[in-house]
Amino acid sequence: MRLDNLHEDVSLLPDGVNYKELTVSDFDFRFITTKADKDAIVQFIKRHEWLGTITQYTTHYFGCYYKDILAGAILFSMPNGFSKILGDDTSSIERLISRGACISWSPKCLASAFMMWCINWMVKNTQYRLFTAYSDPTAKELGTIYQACNFYYLGQKSGTTTRYINPYTGKLVSDRFFRQRSAYKKYAKELGIAWDNSWTEGTRILWHMMPDDVASALRNASKIKQQNAPKVDFPPKHKYAYVLGRTKNETKQLRKRFLSMNKVYQYPRERGK
Repeated sequence: MRLDNLHEDVSLLPDGVNYKELTVSDFDFRFITTKADKDAIVQFIKRHEWLGTITQYTTHYFGCYYKDILAGAILFSMPNGFSKILGDDTSSIERLISRGACISWSPKCLASAFMMWCINWMVKNTQYRLFTAYSDPTAKELGTIYQACNFYYLGQKSGTTTRYINPYTGKLVSDRFFRQRSAYKKYAKELGIAWDNSWTEGTRILWHMMPDDVASALRNASKIKQQNAPKVDFPPKHKYAYVLGRTKNETKQLRKRFLSMNKVYQYPRERGK
């Protein structure tokens, strides 16, 4: 992705800027709050990140800037499925590092410095203390940035091993796509069902608000779409975790609990084919 985008990215730099001389100290990290800036982050991820998609439950947006030029983005989201790797209260303190990318001309170490700034911001300003992340062997990812940031490595046994071709876009998706609000709206349109906004709350589908025949038709359409979508087999993903408290004592206690409850492995060194 970096190689493909480099020529165009460099052409957009201000005159006189030699990107090869830039260092991490030349960049500014920000927590993103405005809709316009979030939209820019989303477009950046779609252009520079391998998957080119955004997770459904993104909760925190971060941007990395050089002279107001967006040069990096990291998104934190609700986990796909809450774990108990820090005990029964894990769901209240865990966030997933769901997407991240830096611009093609970014200097070495920018990504890891940006990552740690985001994690420290989250710990200082929110209740979250556990940050999980995945690396996809299909994209030849090892989790190099997570290794550079001293994440714990939990092995290569995570994520679905079956994905589907999205019938609307042709992109790869998990089985969750077929049960998302946006997908149900497409099914409704195809079935000639007028969508009622009272059927949803945020991203949730309020099935009890629908007529029974409508709910049945939409659920059946979802099953048929998934059954008919071409399947693609994938290797399991690498999983990483970072634990950090607001104080040294809190960090010590959380990490002690984490290590007592989880097996930690040596970092992988061989990339997927």
